[in-house]
Amino acid sequence: MKIFGRQEKNRKKVLAVASGGGHWIQLLRLQQAFSACDCTYVSVNKEYASAVSPSAFFYVPDANREAKVKLAIAALKILFVVLWLRPNIVISTGAAHGYLAIRFAKIVGAKTMFIDSIANAEQLSLSGELAVSHADVMLTQWPELSDGSAIQYYGSVL
Repeated sequence: MKIFGRQEKNRKKVLAVASGGGHWIQLLRLQQAFSACDCTYVSVNKEYASAVSPSAFFYVPDANREAKVKLAIAALKILFVVLWLRPNIVISTGAAHGYLAIRFAKIVGAKTMFIDSIANAEQLSLSGELAVSHADVMLTQWPELSDGSAIQYYGSVL
């Protein structure tokens, strides 16, 4: 809650980032976990804003490693959001957008968590592989993919 335009001191600022489709659905299933926080969402579909209202929402273009120009534009927008918001915590369910947010979060000293997609049952996703060395907490949704150290398993969000 904001009082006269200021954030209450005891509420953490969370930035929750996900690409579209299953990544977004998995992030939405975690919404209740952010109820005591000031949560801002970032994703690739403007219509997703209604699912998280009244929380703040930022749209970034959908992109992947094959669409380098769109990915660069998305990266700049995510960087702007991170620098402007200065979140305490950044959490993502993937993919490229989440990885970028995790990397940029370190600039502002935020704690980070990357939850790899449930769709990746045999190995981590590419974004998960990249995020594992940068995220403070790296979670897999498959017990077989946990190494008990850098990659943890605590269940699934589906």
